[in-house]
Amino acid sequence: MIKKTDTSRYDRAYFDHWYRDPQTKVKSSAAIRRKASLALSVAEYYLERPVRTVLDVGCGEGNWLPALRSIRPRIRYTGVDSSPYAIERFGKKRNISLGSFATLEEIGLDEEYDLIVCSDTLFYLPIGELEQGLASLAPRTGGVSFLELYTDQDSVIGDFPKDGLQSSSWHRKLLRSHGFLSVGSHCYLGPKAADRAMELEHA
Repeated sequence: MIKKTDTSRYDRAYFDHWYRDPQTKVKSSAAIRRKASLALSVAEYYLERPVRTVLDVGCGEGNWLPALRSIRPRIRYTGVDSSPYAIERFGKKRNISLGSFATLEEIGLDEEYDLIVCSDTLFYLPIGELEQGLASLAPRTGGVSFLELYTDQDSVIGDFPKDGLQSSSWHRKLLRSHGFLSVGSHCYLGPKAADRAMELEHA
């Protein structure tokens, strides 16, 4: 049985603390927009057209949606999060469904997305759930997946686990096993788009 992340703590107080309180928040809207701009640019470089569809897994309150729409107003956004609070407050407004990395095959997702986003969430996952989630996301990556993965040598400010992180070599092996190809800055081509990379990127 795959160990799943405890989602009970992701209530309104959690999001207020980490995303709204000026004294403790870890991300500004400007920072999220920079990430969105980067991910869109890399995906569009390889797709050779504007991004049309985005899947955001572990999206929280869907804070990437306004950033994405500020650049691509007609983008079709699908969010997935395990927080009942986030779904109740933003589910209909921002097209967010209740789900987790362990249940992606059960919630009726499309077969393919131009851009998949997993931002500020993957380091919370038990190994089994991470592996299961990547196995589900890989064939759905029509262009690029933005996967913020951190190793036991990285340091990040915020609600960050202090143990249980793996080495860089472990992560590279896991990503390769699912057909993901790194093209820099947390961006990975999925197996359907890997042939668009140059030889140096494959190396």
